[in-house]
Amino acid sequence: MKKAFLILGLVAVSAAAGGATAWTLSAGREPSVEYIEREVERTPALGTHFTSYEAGQYPDLTYAAENAVKAVVNIEAVQQIEMPRRGSYGYDPFLEFFGIPQEYGRRGGSGEPEYQERRAGGSGVIISADGYIVTNNHVVDGATKLKVKLNDGRTFDAKLVGKDSATDIALLKIDAKDLPTLAFGSSDALRLGEWVLAIGSPFDLQSTITAGIVSAKARNLGAIPNDFSIESFIQTDAAVNPGNSGGALVNTHGELVGINTLIKSQTGSYVGYSFAVPESIVRKVVVDLKEYGVVQRAMLGILFRPVDQDFIDTEGKELGITEIGGVYVAGITEGGAASEAGVRKGDVIVAIDGVKLDGSVSLQEQVARHRPNDKVRLSVKRDGSVKQIDVTLRNKAGKAELLTREDVDVVEALGGWFADAGSKLCRELDIRGGVQVVGLKADGLLSRARVKQGFVITHINDKPVYSVSEMQRLTEKIRSIDGIYPNGRSASYMFVE
Repeated sequence: MKKAFLILGLVAVSAAAGGATAWTLSAGREPSVEYIEREVERTPALGTHFTSYEAGQYPDLTYAAENAVKAVVNIEAVQQIEMPRRGSYGYDPFLEFFGIPQEYGRRGGSGEPEYQERRAGGSGVIISADGYIVTNNHVVDGATKLKVKLNDGRTFDAKLVGKDSATDIALLKIDAKDLPTLAFGSSDALRLGEWVLAIGSPFDLQSTITAGIVSAKARNLGAIPNDFSIESFIQTDAAVNPGNSGGALVNTHGELVGINTLIKSQTGSYVGYSFAVPESIVRKVVVDLKEYGVVQRAMLGILFRPVDQDFIDTEGKELGITEIGGVYVAGITEGGAASEAGVRKGDVIVAIDGVKLDGSVSLQEQVARHRPNDKVRLSVKRDGSVKQIDVTLRNKAGKAELLTREDVDVVEALGGWFADAGSKLCRELDIRGGVQVVGLKADGLLSRARVKQGFVITHINDKPVYSVSEMQRLTEKIRSIDGIYPNGRSASYMFVE
């Protein structure tokens, strides 16, 4: 089929309320412009509702675009994928279906695994002149090699400094100096309807700039697959497509106010909605990764529900709650920050440090700005009155201290997705509890140890693990895991340096 191209011709007409412009051409001379003053009669239908044009009162996006684009880079992530082994008979899907190792069905061959490179693209933002670059975790997750291409065409190998799956933010470093940078702005100061620019490499088209407005703030989509996920997205209608991930969302001053992360679409391409991680979260995560190597995630230690109209209609009367706003404390983690400070089940937290809470998203965002051992003041509604409670936040292990590089994010290190083993499965396997592997990542310990999906972890480092929440509180380096497969076969895996 022949491609059809539509070429649009432009016809320029210039007019003004008080005059018109005439172009005159003389033989052998350059074109000149002659202004002819005359009165122009308005069309009565237009009325008098047009205001005078004042250039300073309208947004000019060229300054922000031309400066910010210099600090946005293209990222190529290369991943080594192990392919099924091939012998003289080749790969046999019949054997694979029944779980029979492929070496049983071949003759000869070296027995060495075969690898294939998988390449993916994304974007990033230079935030320091010495080469620190912020991007999305999902852009670099599982990559064995990272390459960065600058706006001026230079390319560099990049090193992963750290990543955080809970916020989908990662920090890279390249060996370069005097790089153009993008300064942080304030996502808190963004207003609905404010103009913003999205800059990145959609479909590998580097340095693409699109414009839109802030459509909404503090959106929670449940899109980040992490039990500690922090979602408070800035929603815009700037066009964002695959490849924009990790790129910059900037305001009209050319300041970084967010990292473009995802789109909401039934087609996989832009249909009018795009979402960015706000600068308030990005800045804190980047500082943690740079200074500590890990994200210092503070925990309040409560189970909660937003007090919205649905809550009022279903449980409000029974609980004596009639006003919308804040979050209802449905449970307390024993020994956690809230428990030690005197927060009780049934309390309604209406503000943190004076910032009013309008739902679970605002609670998560306010806590996410802090580190363990930080103090926050909760405004708590109890028995018809509001009292102030000072809380010292704790880390995921329940301690009021910062984590170190030696402390391990067990979920991240194992490399997978997990769920509590249900009561039915526990009865069938005759175990008290456990954590079932429901998905595997290519670069995790489980994948490297050839653990199969469905495996139920019962012990880590010889300590019993009964639930995902228990596993998430572990910080020791993983030396061993024990468990059982759904068919009843027990297995143990040891990990060495």
